[in-house]
Amino acid sequence: MDIDAVSTSYARWAPIYDRTFGAVTNVGRKRAVEYINTRPGSVLEVGVGTGLALAHYDPALQVTGIDFSEEMLAKARDKVRRLDLGHVRELRQMDARTLDFPDNHFDTIAAMHVLSVVPEPERVMGEIARVCKPGGKVVITNHFVRKTGALAVLERALAPVANFIGWHSDFEMDTVLGEGCLEVDAQKSLPPLGMMTFLVLEKRVDRQPTGLTEN
Repeated sequence: MDIDAVSTSYARWAPIYDRTFGAVTNVGRKRAVEYINTRPGSVLEVGVGTGLALAHYDPALQVTGIDFSEEMLAKARDKVRRLDLGHVRELRQMDARTLDFPDNHFDTIAAMHVLSVVPEPERVMGEIARVCKPGGKVVITNHFVRKTGALAVLERALAPVANFIGWHSDFEMDTVLGEGCLEVDAQKSLPPLGMMTFLVLEKRVDRQPTGLTEN
């Protein structure tokens, strides 16, 4: 999937996203935000879209959202204004493959139903790992391809039309598990039919060598 296809797809979906894909992914979004709300500090939501999650974050958090689609961001900004969401510090247009934030910057990073719709998801995960603080959490909800059964056959069949539908139906979980500094902390299947997965990764804290004491 290329970036122009993503932009075109989400410009097309933006007016109806909340009532279509947004409704389908509500369970995963709710589960992710509930978990994030148990943690303090700063949050980066990668692929904030139309801002469906923004009103549900704990007001004590400091939330930044990014998205490549200006059409989606316009909907999110309207929600922030209309609902007076003071905990949303910033909404920025940005390519998730090149995040414009310093290393080790956010306490929690959310990627809800976005990794299977971006080009070069491995590169996106590298950027997510970079800007997450050591000891911080990466909270992912996503559909991952099934290995067996009728749905697995359907997912593989839909793969060639990924650019049109704006979604990789054959997305492998291993794609998000390639960063050595991120370790799986929690994993759970979500309804309907276990089609979605809730996944929490923790950024490893590398201990500095203490050195040798000379006697």
